Amino acid sequence: MSESPVVTATRKWVEDVVVGYNLCPFAKRELVRDRVRFVVTDAANEDDLLKALHAEFQRLEDEPDIETTLLIHPHVLQAFDAYNEFLDTAEGLVAYLELEGIYQVASFHPDYQFAETEPGAAENYTNRSPFPMLHLLREASLEAAIDSYPDVDGIPDRNIALMNELGAEKMRSVLSGCLGYSSNTAE
Repeated sequence: MSESPVVTATRKWVEDVVVGYNLCPFAKRELVRDRVRFVVTDAANEDDLLKALHAEFQRLEDEPDIETTLLIHPHVLQAFDAYNEFLDTAEGLVAYLELEGIYQVASFHPDYQFAETEPGAAENYTNRSPFPMLHLLREASLEAAIDSYPDVDGIPDRNIALMNELGAEKMRSVLSGCLGYSSNTAE
């Protein structure tokens, strides 16, 4: 069975941007081990997305061989402000399910913007993805990876410097290439 164009574009982004530029030094290992679950939800509203998120937490609980999940939601929370507000709801679900300290949710969005940055700032591309998504991480695995990495505190500054060096135009092109790659391979 072939991947959907949404998964293909997201996988290309993880390979080329996240791993390729080493934005997350822990990603390659799990990608190579095929322990990253890429799942697309057809949720069209926040309630359905919350249900999908709940189901993915349950799946992680039931299937320890899945290290991390990228829950891609191309039909809901297209506006970054709405997406950003939903992150509080996602964290509320983690608390409600009593999964604090077990899982955390990282955020990626096509229009991601860090506080105190301009919308077009290159550094925003550290968290810009082809589609809105929620990244579900196992905290124990994350802590183990962090403990074994020599300069974890330097990662954000290094990533910002790299994005600024590459520039927003280059990163826009790379992100666009991921989307174009998915439409070319879907034929």
